[in-house]
Amino acid sequence: MSRAESSRAEVSPATVSAAEVSRAGMPRAGLLEPPVAGRRPQTAAGFLALFRNELLLTFRRVRTMVLLGILAVLPVLIGVVVRIETDGPRGGDGPAFIAQVTQNGLFLVFTALAVALPVFLPMTVGVVAGDAVAGEAASGTLRYLLVAPAGRTRLLAAKFAAGLAFCLAATLTVALAALATGAALFPLGDVTLISGETIGLGSALVRAVLVALVVAASLAGLVSIGLFVSTLTGSGIAAMAATVGLMITVQILDSFPQLHAIQPFLFTHHWLSFGDLLREPMYWDGVLKNLGLQAAYIAVFGSAAWARFTSRDITA
Repeated sequence: MSRAESSRAEVSPATVSAAEVSRAGMPRAGLLEPPVAGRRPQTAAGFLALFRNELLLTFRRVRTMVLLGILAVLPVLIGVVVRIETDGPRGGDGPAFIAQVTQNGLFLVFTALAVALPVFLPMTVGVVAGDAVAGEAASGTLRYLLVAPAGRTRLLAAKFAAGLAFCLAATLTVALAALATGAALFPLGDVTLISGETIGLGSALVRAVLVALVVAASLAGLVSIGLFVSTLTGSGIAAMAATVGLMITVQILDSFPQLHAIQPFLFTHHWLSFGDLLREPMYWDGVLKNLGLQAAYIAVFGSAAWARFTSRDITA
């Protein structure tokens, strides 16, 4: 046997290390090795890492900070205007709900949320949700995100969860700014509910938190709609405009009495049902209808977004 043949006989595949095979550029067929960690994150920790990255991406954007800043200024403007009108010669006039603010600053939280929910909060949520996928495609980063094998389903779920987190952050921004402004401009104390009963300040704060959570959950259906629209186009601006435009259109349809047959199915119809939580006892029927309707929109448009995104050819 020659030396070359002896060398070939002595070097078996079992003695070749995985590192040597990799350096030689040869396939690893037949080598038993554990899968590369993080190649496809199939655990809760992997999803949480993806979700954390989406949160950082969302809240690091200058646009997001500007939107939250506008929402924070809104309760301040409402409080200052109510304060000026109260000190003026026409003090005491106006709707009863505004009059409640002058008697107790905590009511500014409920007033600010009632003002922000029909327009300002949905517009900010529509911008963020509409840009979730289309914005990545427009900037050219979506293709690289999908190269990293996190999976399209997990990526879409992380973007939806980040959208829900923004709903909560936006709602809390309005509520906290209103609470700080109300405490600075008006007295705080026992709260007289819209049903006439009086509760302590601590119980009223608990109700304020509950109202804020319900308002944030009311926007979940819009997040799913925005995410679906975002999967249909590669332009972030077009997706944001379409989402906001759809929201405005639905609001208009919800205002026509002639369309009463379809209005209960519009995702905006029960948005202001949180006012029933300011009664004693709390009236839950409208709130539960609202939450159930949002869940239905999440199921329908979330499924549509998943079907579109998982079958879509990503070219950018």
